[in-house]
Amino acid sequence: MKLPLLLALLFGAVSALHLRPETSTFESTLGAKTLPEDEEMPEQEVEEILPRELEEEEEGGSGSEDASKEDGAVESTSVPDMVDKNLTCPEEEDTIKVVGIPGCQTCRYLLVRCPRTFNQAWFTCQRCYRGSLASIHNFNTNSQIQWSVSALNQGQVWIGGRITGSGHCRRFQWVDGSRWNFAYWAAHQPSACGGHCVSLCTRGGRWRREHCLRKLPFICSY
Repeated sequence: MKLPLLLALLFGAVSALHLRPETSTFESTLGAKTLPEDEEMPEQEVEEILPRELEEEEEGGSGSEDASKEDGAVESTSVPDMVDKNLTCPEEEDTIKVVGIPGCQTCRYLLVRCPRTFNQAWFTCQRCYRGSLASIHNFNTNSQIQWSVSALNQGQVWIGGRITGSGHCRRFQWVDGSRWNFAYWAAHQPSACGGHCVSLCTRGGRWRREHCLRKLPFICSY
């Protein structure tokens, strides 16, 4: 009776030793090939996914509001704080007075030939001449200003018009707060896309949309 029992125990021990390495090898091989440790994503996959997500955000997030901010346009009627307050006032020889506006004895305009961005020009008009970028409300005023700047080679000058919003929500405003009751746009202007600030062409006096960060001569009213 004791001999069969001993043989059975010995056979069971040998079987256990034989099966254990196979199971361990199988688990080891499966884990190395199919399961990342601690559920981490391989570095190569992370590098491939992140740029794709960023591209989608860039393509889908280029709305008119962001474009307006990049363009330097602002919503308030005061010059933004981002303008360098150390800007020097133009020399007298860099300015030309615009005189003889028909039908307006109190209108005073000044052409400043120093090229500046829209916001810099706006700040210069306020700080140096206690005025603002010019608003234009009739054809006669537009013609007189155009005549005074026709000798400039730059082709365009800033006036005080700006564009906010887009599509059906697009609005035209003068930075001095006056009413928008006149416009003299060039052909195909104002276009659906473009800058958020308004310039006057030195030839013909027509208006165009321009990027506000472009540096142009400008017209102040004071």
